Amino acid sequence: MDNVKSTFKEVVAAIMPVTIVVILLQIAIIRLPLEAVLQFLIGVFFVSIGFFLFLLGVNAGLLPIGELIGKRLPKTKNAWLIIGTGFLLGIVVTVAEPDLRVLATQIDNVSEGEISATILILSVSLGLAIFVGLAMVRTLFNIPLHWVLIGGYAAIFGLSFFVPEAFVPISFDAGGVTTGPMAVPFILALGVGVASSLRSRDSEDGTEGFGLIGLASIGPVLAVMILGVIF
Repeated sequence: MDNVKSTFKEVVAAIMPVTIVVILLQIAIIRLPLEAVLQFLIGVFFVSIGFFLFLLGVNAGLLPIGELIGKRLPKTKNAWLIIGTGFLLGIVVTVAEPDLRVLATQIDNVSEGEISATILILSVSLGLAIFVGLAMVRTLFNIPLHWVLIGGYAAIFGLSFFVPEAFVPISFDAGGVTTGPMAVPFILALGVGVASSLRSRDSEDGTEGFGLIGLASIGPVLAVMILGVIF
């Protein structure tokens, strides 16, 4: 019940400010039709319920199981299994990411089907999965995070000169939406679990598992840019 109460407070604190601002704008400035305002309030109600249930599910299931998987994997002493599991989980959680589906649908509509939502989702998922696998490699072999980040962003900025102009903003948005409510809890818990289990030289508490999301978000940017080169 304590988890339910704290989650309810989090949802209220997240949703209420947006609701209040929109209502104030409606009263003072924008004067939307009553039907649109009612649709907004109904949407707020359903979003609040969904957000509440989602956060309960994350705290009760996604975070614990992700961390447990991360702690058990190193015990197999099979580096390829750890990297492959990170890659596979990176694909499946990104495909299920609601933020990515919103972006892909918008791009599909704006481009009139030239950049299909399915191709974009698969490309972004593959890009993130590859970099989650690389993040597992970094954790396993204690590679400094800044070197991997420098290499990744150097590749992004170098490739941006050869990509069609329309794909550059799309690629950076793709990197942002993959750090959404589905991917972040599971992948972060997995990384912390692996780092905690390995007890690396630089960390005795699993903090080396952090930075994984920042590293993984490079993959979607590169994937969309490569897609732009192909197009």
